[in-house]
Amino acid sequence: MLAKVFSCALIGLEGAVVEVEADLNPRSLPSVTLVGLPDAAVKESTERVRAAIFNSGLTYPRGRLTVNLAPADLRKEGPAYDLPIAAALLALSGQLPADLDDALFVGELSLDGSVRHINGILPMAHLARELGYKSIFVPQSDAPEAALMDGIDVYPVETLARLVTHFRDYHPIEPYRTEMDLDVEPPDYAADFQDIKGQEHVKRALEVAAAGGHNILMSGPPGAGKTLLARSLPSILPRMVPAEALDVTRIYSIAGMLPGDTPLIRHRPFRAPHHTISHAGLVGGGQWPRPGEISLAHRGVLFLDELPEFGQHGLEVLRQPLEDKVVTISRAQGSLTFPANFMLVGAMNPCPCGYFGDTEHECTCSMTLISRYQKRLSGPLLDRIDIHVEVPRVPFQKLSDERRGEPSARIRERVEAARARQAARFGEGKITTNADMGPTQVRDHCPIDETGRQLLGAAMRQMGLSARAYHRVLKLARTIADLAGEERIHTAHLAEAIQYRPRRQG
Repeated sequence: MLAKVFSCALIGLEGAVVEVEADLNPRSLPSVTLVGLPDAAVKESTERVRAAIFNSGLTYPRGRLTVNLAPADLRKEGPAYDLPIAAALLALSGQLPADLDDALFVGELSLDGSVRHINGILPMAHLARELGYKSIFVPQSDAPEAALMDGIDVYPVETLARLVTHFRDYHPIEPYRTEMDLDVEPPDYAADFQDIKGQEHVKRALEVAAAGGHNILMSGPPGAGKTLLARSLPSILPRMVPAEALDVTRIYSIAGMLPGDTPLIRHRPFRAPHHTISHAGLVGGGQWPRPGEISLAHRGVLFLDELPEFGQHGLEVLRQPLEDKVVTISRAQGSLTFPANFMLVGAMNPCPCGYFGDTEHECTCSMTLISRYQKRLSGPLLDRIDIHVEVPRVPFQKLSDERRGEPSARIRERVEAARARQAARFGEGKITTNADMGPTQVRDHCPIDETGRQLLGAAMRQMGLSARAYHRVLKLARTIADLAGEERIHTAHLAEAIQYRPRRQG
């Protein structure tokens, strides 16, 4: 006797179909053998399934059972195979129909037969839809997430007994329906630009960064407001479109960080890991590679406070995702690629004590110590940061001023208008912002006149700009022109872009 049920495994952010085959030899002594490269959690599923079937008032097949998870060379992990294994065993004993080929089953079983939440439901539902499955049976708590995928029926399963009554037509389960709406409620941001006193030039730099998706580094003494400015950045970023929201939700689903009451991430991520984070925590990794902070910041902001305090190896690994917008993690069994299209926002003090160049406090660091501290950030990494801006101390007069500044909502309107110009310029494709442009796009979309060419040439000679920095200045000038609603890059746009470059290149 043989029964087959389909389930799903996760490989990075993608799903892979797993065939759960169950064979019964009723003439042999009762036993269960599970094969197909299972991990410890999958091996334990046989006992959970046995208890769940008995406690649901159903019949457990008697005899020698062999359960195979195919393909056998794909390692299986996690408890998501409990429900498909139980369905296969119930099909063997005639309690479920033998023909279950058009459905996918995923879910963890409790000993009482209830079906528990699992991670990664969204990519599993996406795979089922892409491969033409008509339905997917998921834990009831995960149905809102799975239903974000159109074109497939999502059946929320509360208990194993409820699954049996559905297939016997005693009490059919109704498919779960949902509508993806990104404007259900206004977002709650950590801070608003109108509440930040002073720092007008830093706010302008952040507006330019948001408009073009550029990376930015802020340097200044302690207490100048660098962290507050960084936490205010999401309030001026454009709202995510549905494709971006699904992209971010998929990452959080696999990482097990999707809130139970939030099936869809509606607002851009803001990740601020501490500088003591491990390399695997920042970039991603582990025996079973999982997304790190740079992938959790996908389509959002990665804020690294006290940037020089981060490990040298971790900072240098950032160079690849800053260029390629993906991070690749290699292991003996293969390589996995996670998306990492984020805005990097760094903050640092000018020296270890924090007061080098400050007018109010005397710096206690030697020049050797200051130089060693600043050289923790390599030249190639600094070259990949488009905007470098000083954040000075805010004087008392501005701190005590009761007048409020320009609200984030108004700034966001300008940023969205600039992004709309970029979307019209680039059309459908991988490039969505000016920061994503390559040399070909820079040549096509960033022409400058003779005056601008002379200005940029002088800046390259005096500031020692590299070829990469030259292209980044042009991309930055293109963003400034977009904010101004200009079709061409003028000298004023170039001049502002040049002032965001550091004076010394390493």
